[in-house]
Amino acid sequence: MADHPRLKIAIATYGHTRALKSGEVGIKGVDPDFVEVVPIIGAFRRMVRDVEFDVCEMAPTTYMIARALGAPFIALPVFVMRRFHHGGFVVRPDSGIKVPKDLEGRKVGVRAYSVTTGVWTRGIFANEYGMDSAKVTWVVDDEEHVTTLRLPANVVQAPEGKSLAGMMASGEIQAGFTGPAGIGRAGPPTRAWEQGGQKSAEVYPELIPNVAQAEADWFRRTGIYPIHGLITVKTEVLNKHPHVARSLYDAFVEAKNPYITHLKGSEGDSADERKYRGLMPLVGDPLPYGLEANMPSIEAMLTYGLQQKLIPKRMPLEDVFVDPEKV
Repeated sequence: MADHPRLKIAIATYGHTRALKSGEVGIKGVDPDFVEVVPIIGAFRRMVRDVEFDVCEMAPTTYMIARALGAPFIALPVFVMRRFHHGGFVVRPDSGIKVPKDLEGRKVGVRAYSVTTGVWTRGIFANEYGMDSAKVTWVVDDEEHVTTLRLPANVVQAPEGKSLAGMMASGEIQAGFTGPAGIGRAGPPTRAWEQGGQKSAEVYPELIPNVAQAEADWFRRTGIYPIHGLITVKTEVLNKHPHVARSLYDAFVEAKNPYITHLKGSEGDSADERKYRGLMPLVGDPLPYGLEANMPSIEAMLTYGLQQKLIPKRMPLEDVFVDPEKV
């Protein structure tokens, strides 16, 4: 049918997307062709570089940069991953770094300058703790998803053959992000990339003490609940089939609702279930969709992107998100 497009879709399988990918929840007026990409971060690169998919999950900062540079896709306010970012940042115990301001003049490891975790944490350190990001040397060991991004002068590539974990162990860098955002893995994303990781004999202390309390206080004061994954759609698809925006949005909501009900019970002990169930007393719905519920987070993301020289100017909201309520 002319107005019943077949769409190539790349999204990860989460508790709140499983019913969509299995076909239990349909997408009205759409024939979905789900493509499995593991890790899903590989799909981000394929989308921003080759616009390979009609619908694709993407890291919000990658999307923001690509969209500011004219990418032919736009986001729906469907945020498939959330987490706070005061934690996951460690320092060498002999570094003398006690507060984020102390990072100025130091070398800090992060997988890529535009990685979402890095953008959120730098933004928090700058706006809440007074750190000047431009005075920190950010050492990266992977390429940016958006290859045309022009990096600030204080972003440098790790020496050939060296890992961030090794540089942290030797003292060549004094602080870094943990896990896939930094010293927890090496090189570009491949299958089992996050599970393999870089091995470190040392466990480093977190920079921010009492992380959970700091995050809760910040959320209650600002309303910011960091976005860590969103859904993009080719603008060409929406121009030809405007109904697709609302159909996709409604399908994601329908697939999510039973998962939220599930979280309110006591069953399920996956890492995501523990995380989101633990956040519910603080944030309510741990996966809020829609523009209105997410405006503090969206505005913060755009502000941080501008402050960190990832985007050349602040884009109007209608250039960043389709409002499915108005389609």
